[in-house]
Amino acid sequence: MSGFENYSNEASRIELEIERTGIALGIDWDDPAEVSALAREALAYKPAAQVRDYDDPQGLARQELFGLAQLMLTVMTESAHEKIHTHGGPIWKVFGRALWQAWQNQKGLNT
Repeated sequence: MSGFENYSNEASRIELEIERTGIALGIDWDDPAEVSALAREALAYKPAAQVRDYDDPQGLARQELFGLAQLMLTVMTESAHEKIHTHGGPIWKVFGRALWQAWQNQKGLNT
């Protein structure tokens, strides 16, 4: 769909859902330790291995948050392939930075 997707709009909509999900989970995006722990949890999450517990709204919200993060990364990757710079807003920047740091730590890159 080259040239037809509004990546900026998609990123904004995804970020809004991340913000809403964060509110439901009570996430303090200004708490680096909390966001860092959430990022580590997101990287360790294996959807195929997880059993959905429909009686656990917090668990379902976390799964949704992790899915939204993956969706944001996909939108950003697709836009980069189109040579379009797409970025999220303040919440995504905090979470994205924590995900990047957690991934580097996981790989032993620690930069």
